[in-house]
Amino acid sequence: MSKGQSGLGKSTLINTLFKSQVSRKSASWNREEKIPKTVEIKAIGHVIEEGGVKMKLTVIDTPGFGDQINNENCWEPIEKYINEQYEKFLKEEVNIARKKRIPDTRVHCCLYFISPTGHSLRPLDLEFMKHLSKVVNIVPIIAKADTMTLEEKMEFKQRVRKELEVNGIEFYPQKEFDEDLEDKTENDKIRQESMPFAVVGSDKEYQVNGKRVLGRKTPWGIIEVENLTHCEFALLRDFVIRTHLQDLKEVTHNIHYETYRARRLNDNGGLPPGEGVLPPAPASPCPATIAE
Repeated sequence: MSKGQSGLGKSTLINTLFKSQVSRKSASWNREEKIPKTVEIKAIGHVIEEGGVKMKLTVIDTPGFGDQINNENCWEPIEKYINEQYEKFLKEEVNIARKKRIPDTRVHCCLYFISPTGHSLRPLDLEFMKHLSKVVNIVPIIAKADTMTLEEKMEFKQRVRKELEVNGIEFYPQKEFDEDLEDKTENDKIRQESMPFAVVGSDKEYQVNGKRVLGRKTPWGIIEVENLTHCEFALLRDFVIRTHLQDLKEVTHNIHYETYRARRLNDNGGLPPGEGVLPPAPASPCPATIAE
């Protein structure tokens, strides 16, 4: 899932990440046309291949926020969507004649796009991430990082990490879920150096030194998306698709989904959904926190 304010290139980066027109794809759209604006939550299935292994992936494209005059509680539709997927899985899980392989539409990762202001996070960003981090794995990303100098980028990354810590917002990989010393050492480096990933997205190719590369053309040259000296896109791709994919799924199942499941069964007097009187799924896993 990708989330953030409008105009940060969420759909472009998702297309770049999976080297395909995953986001907003349609039979009539091609690379030369401007990507249409997302106006609703949309799930798109896609198959990617890594190391000869094919994986079925669902990308959820969401509308940008922050354009409206009143942005109060603008996270609620996203939170509601995430919880609806937990509810679907729970109903299948407690079914007496349940399927051997339950269809899993749960959201395992939310890429949260931060505007490259170089200053502070907006109050709306903090509020949004505070609510979403309770129900899904948040991976913060600085979008359009080529608009900052190297010094500005490093300072902004440090400032974002500090602001998230001060506001009690935990992003993935969360410290308390490190399983052993090796995990902690690896994840500490990610938390303290890589996060938030400063990235540039582009689905356009250019010729550089005789090779076709994905990049953004500027008056002073080509910014190569997959060149680590230009941006951290390659680090993000490896993190999400290769090194941490399974762990993202496990944290979703064992922590976020289990929290939702326990609360739902408790709300229903210990009975599974469909038995007794089951109240409708609330938008937040903890109603008390929504009234902040």
